[in-house]
Amino acid sequence: MAAGIDERNIKGFVCNVSSSLSGRAWQWRGGNMALGASSDGAGLLRQLLLSRGVAEHDVERQMQPTMRGFLPDPSIFADMDSAAERLAQAVLGGEAITIYGDYDVDGATSAALLIRLLRQLGADPGHYIPDRLLEGYGPTGESLVQLARQGSSLIVTVDCGAMAHEALAAAADVGVDVIVVDHHKCSAELPRAAALVNPNRLDSSDDAAAHGHLAAVGVAFLVAIALIRILRREGFFATRKEPDLMGLLDLVALGTVADVAALHGLNRAFVAQGLKIMARRQNVGIAALMDAGRVKRAPQASDLGFALGPRINAAGRIGDSSLGVRLLTTEDMGEAREIAATLDRLNEERRAIEAAVQEAAEAQLQGQHNRSVLVLAGRGWHPGVIGIVAGRIKEKTNKPVFVIAVEDEAVDGALQGKGSGRSISGVDLGAAVIAARESGLLVKGGGHAMAAGLTIEEAKVDAFRDWLDERLGRDVEKAMASRALTLDLSLTPRGLQPQLIDQLEAAGPYGVGWPAPRVAVGPVTLVKADVVGQGHVRLIAAGQDGARFKAIAFRAEESDLGQALLYGSQGRRLWLAGRAKIDDWGNVPAAELMLEDAAFID
Repeated sequence: MAAGIDERNIKGFVCNVSSSLSGRAWQWRGGNMALGASSDGAGLLRQLLLSRGVAEHDVERQMQPTMRGFLPDPSIFADMDSAAERLAQAVLGGEAITIYGDYDVDGATSAALLIRLLRQLGADPGHYIPDRLLEGYGPTGESLVQLARQGSSLIVTVDCGAMAHEALAAAADVGVDVIVVDHHKCSAELPRAAALVNPNRLDSSDDAAAHGHLAAVGVAFLVAIALIRILRREGFFATRKEPDLMGLLDLVALGTVADVAALHGLNRAFVAQGLKIMARRQNVGIAALMDAGRVKRAPQASDLGFALGPRINAAGRIGDSSLGVRLLTTEDMGEAREIAATLDRLNEERRAIEAAVQEAAEAQLQGQHNRSVLVLAGRGWHPGVIGIVAGRIKEKTNKPVFVIAVEDEAVDGALQGKGSGRSISGVDLGAAVIAARESGLLVKGGGHAMAAGLTIEEAKVDAFRDWLDERLGRDVEKAMASRALTLDLSLTPRGLQPQLIDQLEAAGPYGVGWPAPRVAVGPVTLVKADVVGQGHVRLIAAGQDGARFKAIAFRAEESDLGQALLYGSQGRRLWLAGRAKIDDWGNVPAAELMLEDAAFID
């Protein structure tokens, strides 16, 4: 057995915790209860993979998630070959191409990927990113027609367009071709387009549908492969160098993580390889963004989600929506630093706006405690932050949440609100929103399982609440009933060491759908417990073996967990549970715990 690793209660609750300070039972992940029995890194890695659903025969491939091991033939996706042929025609013919992106990170990275690729192929594509407040999500008929009048003969929408029936019909009527590259839920009737590439089309093959977890930037990368394949067949590279597609994986990694796409299968390979590319700092825009986010070491997946992504999103939320694409496509370091500084400032402004909206939204929670899905709506709320607020409240309540910002001016005599929803595992918001739109409850709406957006008349908000409870109540109840804290191993305090964390990280990158290892450490007593920053609870824990370590529970001050740690733990022994990380701020790297839960022993 590895030094400091402790197997406990293999047949029951981990560390005998049936109800923790947050009210959860502690259970082993999957069927791999004896994780602590491994005495080497390879054995631990194998057990981590098995406990995340990897089949025995697939362990070796999953140990090293390479592009060669996971990349499918792009032609398995409906309309992929048609899209690639039309793009190749535009490149060979010198046509005017416009990339129409969404205003979030997935949209910005998808657009930047295609722009960078097309530039390497000798084209000079334009881009169009709609204003979140003035135009809303997705292409409008007016904007597509205007782009056609300005000379574009081919428009490629990325991270949007799958449900833009009216807009794409308007484009078709004026003779401009539109290729849709998207990943959001589709209806049975597809919009008029030259091609619509989306693994979530209802007519997708089983092989294509298996990639429904891809972000739009991942789909765009597959389009890039298909395009290069056709141009190679046409002899286009006889006198010119082929583009370095692997060099674009930093964009794919950033968009995939920031869009909270499930990090299994191809997505895990995208992120694993993309992080390597990002560490080389070849894209000057990403390099400047890393500097603004104070990411000095080789980036990790968590940096993409918490340091880089929010800064790009800030532009779409409260600033100039095109800043993200401009940053990710510039070759000028001076311009990159200037844009990155602007994004950093906007991100700080966004935090203040977000806090005000969250406070107002949380004031409505008491009246909805019996609801399965929380629908919080208010006038004067900034629509640019409602998605973040929905995510924050979802984490607090463990329920699906919609936050709706009602606009001040009426549309066709009725006040409307723009809403953003965030879900919990096992509850498909995207499908529910599409069904609500088709039933007439919503003006517009779409999304995927974990996130959705909508436009709704204020007068229909109450009916929408009732409808969601009726449709999703059973799914929410089932999801909440299985709300246990799953752990991978238990440790004595002395076992929490940097070398163990390196072994745990070998099964990464981690994210949604590929959870980071969670450990229980104890028994410990708390030497110190206080509050730092914005309600974070900071601890120093000491074990009976003489070892000490730091732990922090983010935004936990007002929770039952935080209150118990701050005011009820003196002199009592505990188990602490969370994700182990390396604190590299000091001269000597030390292990610390990102605390998620705790339980008293006596």
